[in-house]
Amino acid sequence: MSLNIQVIGTKKCRETQKAERFFKERKITYQFRDLTEKGISKGELDNITRVIPIEELIDRDGKQFEKKGMKFMVFNTEDVLLDDPLLFRTPIVRNGKLVTLGFNPEVWSEWIKKA
Repeated sequence: MSLNIQVIGTKKCRETQKAERFFKERKITYQFRDLTEKGISKGELDNITRVIPIEELIDRDGKQFEKKGMKFMVFNTEDVLLDDPLLFRTPIVRNGKLVTLGFNPEVWSEWIKKA
């Protein structure tokens, strides 16, 4: 199994920066997707939610959630995530069909060992 790492987040997110540093320090090539430039497609979201429940993907403590005043709103999580990628918790790290949410070096180390 070879590694096909994709780090999805924003350049300003500290956790995303830590994820990038993790792979750089181990000289592992990865693709970075900046959510401020390009969101996640419906197909990609479907692949991610096969592993991570959609409700865990939305950042209810984030600035964007607060800014939009979503605390007391009723909304379809999938629709708002597809519409506004800055509502995702980050980083989302993908390795083929495997996905993690947040800074998860233990899991990534396992991926590297198995590669």
